[in-house]
Amino acid sequence: MNPIDQLRAARPAHLGDTPVDQSTRTAELSRAMAQPRPVPARRRTVRPVWGFGLAGAAAAVTAVAVAVSGTGGTAPRAPSAQVVSSQTAPAQEIRLSAQAVLLAAAHSAARQPDTAGAYWHTVSVSRNLFKAADADYTVVNRERNESWTPSATGGEQRSRTQPLGAEPASPEDETAWKQAGSPAGISVTVPGKRGAKLVLPTGQGAAQDGHASLVDGDKVFWLGRNVTMKDLHDLPSDPDKLKAWLLRSYDGHDTESDAPMASDAWLFAVTVGLFTDMPVTPEVRGAAFQMLAGLKTIKVVRDVTDAEGRTGTAVAIEGQAKLNATAKDDGGILQTRLVFDETTGQALARESVVVRPGGRVAGFAPGTVWSSESVLEAGWTDAEPTA
Repeated sequence: MNPIDQLRAARPAHLGDTPVDQSTRTAELSRAMAQPRPVPARRRTVRPVWGFGLAGAAAAVTAVAVAVSGTGGTAPRAPSAQVVSSQTAPAQEIRLSAQAVLLAAAHSAARQPDTAGAYWHTVSVSRNLFKAADADYTVVNRERNESWTPSATGGEQRSRTQPLGAEPASPEDETAWKQAGSPAGISVTVPGKRGAKLVLPTGQGAAQDGHASLVDGDKVFWLGRNVTMKDLHDLPSDPDKLKAWLLRSYDGHDTESDAPMASDAWLFAVTVGLFTDMPVTPEVRGAAFQMLAGLKTIKVVRDVTDAEGRTGTAVAIEGQAKLNATAKDDGGILQTRLVFDETTGQALARESVVVRPGGRVAGFAPGTVWSSESVLEAGWTDAEPTA
């Protein structure tokens, strides 16, 4: 299945085949092509909430979104970085002390205040790298996403999405872009579809608002299975019980396809979603860190600077970067990591980093932050949505 058909197959059932303007189509395809999972997507009933703002884009493509939101309270802010660096990011990988770091984070997370409100509100910015199709430079495409998920049943999820435009990913790339005539629309190659090109506008696009009813009237997120706000609030705060609760949904394959996936990798993928997408209690966040500390396949990376200029610690796992599930070679290696603040246990960003070029990340140097989703705000609010 080619990437366009793959994305179309992943369309949530509630989205219609309505027309879509070019800026929205471009933003959605940009984000979709930069997702870390290379295999055909399994349609989920419940999507990360800010994705609903782009319902019209389903006529062309639907992103299998990696929505990064906070885990409680407002995320710390810093001056925005201009690009996702295409260079090796300075960081120190820690293996022997990974368990100690995560247990300390568990203690910090469990000490945070437990609050609630009418809506779980998040603001995030995604950044994805692309190679220019007709010149030798790299660009980063950016998008801002805001969402409101109601705590009460029977409501609607609301969202606002705004393309922020593409720009050269480094000073060297800017020089090459200028030599190419400084095009206002940058033609880039689409990973996984030979010969396909996409034009990314450099200018900021108009914000688009969207809304969707809760699935079954109360389902708000996917955590191995569709869950309600009550399900999230009632999650076990004991790490062994939390692991058992999550593994009840594990049946040997990837979270997005029928491709085989080891239980540790599956737990990591689902648990990162717990941190980044969902308003769980501080005690559950602490239990999740403790659970991750017991996984032998993960590592901890210290002194990671995210795309917003904030320094944190990352817990990470490596996986293949194939263009499709049937490729004979492994197509390169990507590291997926959750960047968090050790002092609070709060999620800062989710990133995909090139370990070995190939497949979807062919042509990118090891250490390149290929895609990221940075949390700007995350927390409960009683204010009505503005979307």
